[in-house]
Amino acid sequence: MSLTRMTSWISLVYHLENFRLDDGFMLYQALMDQFHGKRSFLLMETKQILQSPENDIVYAVGIARSSKLALYHLSAKTGEVLKDIQESLPGELSGEIVLGSDDVLVALNKARSSLFLIKFNSGRISYNKVHVSDLVQDLSGTFKLQSLSNGVIALQTPSTVSLLKLKDTDGLEVVQRFDQPAALSDALTIAEKDQAFAVVRHVGSQIEFIVKFTSDVSSEIIREKVNIDQHRGNVEKVFLNSYIRTDKSHGFRALVVMEDHSLLLIQQGKVVWSREDGLASIVDVTTSELPVEKDGVSVADVEHNLFEWLKGHMLKLKGTLMLANADEVAAIQALRLKSSEKNKMTRDHNGFRKLLIVLTKAGKVIALHTGDGRIIWSNLLPSLRASRFGVMPSALRIYQWQVPHHSVMRENPSVLVVGKSGAESSAPGVFSILDSYSGEELNAMKLDHSVVQIIPLTLKDLSEQRLHLIVDSNSNAHLYPKSPDALDVFLHEMPNLYFYSVDILANVIRGYSLQKSCDIEGDEYCFSTKELWSIIFPSDSERIAISETRKMNEVVHTQAKTIGDHDVMYKYLSKNLVFVATVSPKAAGDIGSALPEEASLVAYLIDAVTGRILHRVTHHGAQGPIHAVLSENWVVYHYFNLRAHRFEMAVIEIYDQSRADNKDVMKLILGKHNLSAPITSYAGPEVVVKSQSYFFTHSVKAMAVTQTAKGITSKQLLIGTISDQVLALDKRYLDPRRSANPTQQEKEEGIIPLTDSLPIIPQSFVTHSHQVEALRGIVSIPAKLESTTLVFTYGVDLFYTQLAPSRTYDSLTDEFSYALLLITIAVLVAAIIVTWIWSKKKELRDKWR
Repeated sequence: MSLTRMTSWISLVYHLENFRLDDGFMLYQALMDQFHGKRSFLLMETKQILQSPENDIVYAVGIARSSKLALYHLSAKTGEVLKDIQESLPGELSGEIVLGSDDVLVALNKARSSLFLIKFNSGRISYNKVHVSDLVQDLSGTFKLQSLSNGVIALQTPSTVSLLKLKDTDGLEVVQRFDQPAALSDALTIAEKDQAFAVVRHVGSQIEFIVKFTSDVSSEIIREKVNIDQHRGNVEKVFLNSYIRTDKSHGFRALVVMEDHSLLLIQQGKVVWSREDGLASIVDVTTSELPVEKDGVSVADVEHNLFEWLKGHMLKLKGTLMLANADEVAAIQALRLKSSEKNKMTRDHNGFRKLLIVLTKAGKVIALHTGDGRIIWSNLLPSLRASRFGVMPSALRIYQWQVPHHSVMRENPSVLVVGKSGAESSAPGVFSILDSYSGEELNAMKLDHSVVQIIPLTLKDLSEQRLHLIVDSNSNAHLYPKSPDALDVFLHEMPNLYFYSVDILANVIRGYSLQKSCDIEGDEYCFSTKELWSIIFPSDSERIAISETRKMNEVVHTQAKTIGDHDVMYKYLSKNLVFVATVSPKAAGDIGSALPEEASLVAYLIDAVTGRILHRVTHHGAQGPIHAVLSENWVVYHYFNLRAHRFEMAVIEIYDQSRADNKDVMKLILGKHNLSAPITSYAGPEVVVKSQSYFFTHSVKAMAVTQTAKGITSKQLLIGTISDQVLALDKRYLDPRRSANPTQQEKEEGIIPLTDSLPIIPQSFVTHSHQVEALRGIVSIPAKLESTTLVFTYGVDLFYTQLAPSRTYDSLTDEFSYALLLITIAVLVAAIIVTWIWSKKKELRDKWR
């Protein structure tokens, strides 16, 4: 059945539920007769169904093929089509049709310049054409229609709202017009024949809440002004609700959805509560260090702190004596939170206190404190805002832009937000730079080129600004920031810079280098690209499913791995390593969409500089969805095994065999080793690959790997499961050298005996009993303390915790008893003193003998 037919059929079922038929079977039979016998009826988009009070006839009215009005007469008892009438309209309709009243439809033509008032009465159709310009003067931009019942229709544009009323002569008249951006709620039934609706609009720094009855649009029941945060944007949607006051009159409250996706409940001129629901649509995350605590304190600060200290102790005393009221109890709790060490707005020695700066789908940047998750600041970026019916910008990524050195703290760190001004790939890009501490927008610019790929570089200019390359749709690379110093640094390193692109639609991977010239004249910060290599996958057998590379800021502690027999294996640690997974075309759908004989998964390890395929492995009978993570010299990926009907996780480790000669101690002594020799991708390294696969119980939503400051701590995989929880799985379980009967040397090395499936230990769930609803991403952030990493998980919910993969070997735990330590030291000191006194007395007695 086509989607149009199904939509019309469901619409017919929905409308006919309101009618009282003598037999439910007759309703079912009527629908089946129309489904099998009248295909033209199902091709109609049903807009209204009415039952005549004079006879047993049901009238179905709708639009057929976007330019014809259709009216069907159906028998309410048998479902038989008694009569059908179709009438053509002058010009096509846009598809936007609302119900003006019980017997009038209001439709907008395709040119969006006229309205058709379509009236059906006594089994007949008539229409009247009204020009929009005759109703509303100076109308510009796109607009939409909204029905408010009782013949009231709203004509909304991005900047105005006009309330129209149906006249007896089949015309429309403007009742009221609002010249500010506004949103209207649906009509809410209050009395048997009366309904109310709400209008919420911006008036300066406030929003105005207006409630009207559809029976008398010119009058107002409620008009209230409410102060709100200006970083919430315009009002997007309004939902009206009523309640009964103590005097039996109707009161109204409104749930308001703002442009930044936040929610406000407005009642009696106040915001009762608000929620930052934009945090449910995070698209990217970065972090920022907090300010360094200053040593010097002013006299005013001392006096203020002394006053706060006295006030706090008085409140705590009242709380202890059970004399505090509810407000004072709340103030005591707030003071405790404020005085808590983890909630300070300064950085700590262990690096646990940070700012999580998140970018939401609405284009809002929000800074969260890791101590208690409170919002420090938020900013809805003007460059990423759009009209409600115009082109919709999109926020893409957020990066660290400027991170001043510890010795130069005159400037605050800043972040860079990159977006696009439209949905097309050729839409111009948008830049916005914000202060990490205050959220103030320092600079905003609309780029004169598109944004297809964003490449953050490890290079910095003299002002500590990080260099970024933006690749546009014409394959030109643009350097930012545009400063002479940044250009000098970039040109010095440009011969060593390469990048790659993955075109999933074309099923091809390409590698590029940068050239000094650009097609744009006069732009010295624009560089053309040269295609060095390409890998084209045959579309009839493979489709690109996923690609992964190493994190730019990943730290590797050691280049070698010592195994049980005291041999050394050197890791292949090229940052140009790319993992690509492809699936067969029939296996590109959901699980079960292909037979095991038709499904296959191919994993590739590719050098992004030369395009050389370092390793290739095929998993027959495997299907996506595929999730992967690449770290150091290994990659772990998750897929579904159709033959075993179970999920699997596979691991590939790659080692550099060309450095095997470095194991000779004499060469190290004589200085003939090649440890300091430059590593180049063009040398064609001799690699050794080890791989293994294991059964895994859960389906996976996201994967990440723990990151620490020096890379010494053991790695753990952070796996977001289908149950919206995060599992921390030790990397040792995914060692490809595991065997069923490990040798004594392998046991001493710490290799775990081989099992067919990976263990799921309940204590390994980082989220414990909590669920992160609709989990989408996991971020691991290194702390200054090597043993600890910070884990942030986002979806509809947010979850943050500290994780110690190898336990806290470099610090004392929170449960450590400092009091017991002090008592032990005091006892030892006392014992030493007593022993010394006894020794002196004994020595004196011995001399007197």
